Amino acid sequence: MKKKVEEAAPTYDELKAKVAALEKASADAPLTFKIGEKGSCSVYGLGRFPLTLYYEQWARLLNHRGLLEDFLAKNKDKMKLKGAAAA
Repeated sequence: MKKKVEEAAPTYDELKAKVAALEKASADAPLTFKIGEKGSCSVYGLGRFPLTLYYEQWARLLNHRGLLEDFLAKNKDKMKLKGAAAA
C-alpha cells in the first residue's frame, strides 16, 4: 500500500504574498498587440482580459485622447486605483 504524502496547506499570509507577487508581475508586464482573425486589434497586459476594438474604434478613441485625459483627471478621486491599498 502506498502512503499518501500530505502537503501542509499554505497559510493566509503565504497566499497573500503569492497574490501580491502575481499582481506585481502582471503590472510590470509589457503591453502586447495582436490582430485577430476578424480584423480587430487586441491589447494584452492591461488587465485580466484583452481590450479589443476595430480600426475605426481605435481611431475614434485616439482622436478623443484629450477628452479622455481630461475626464480621467477630473474623476480620479471617484475611481478605484488598483495599486492603492484598500482603506
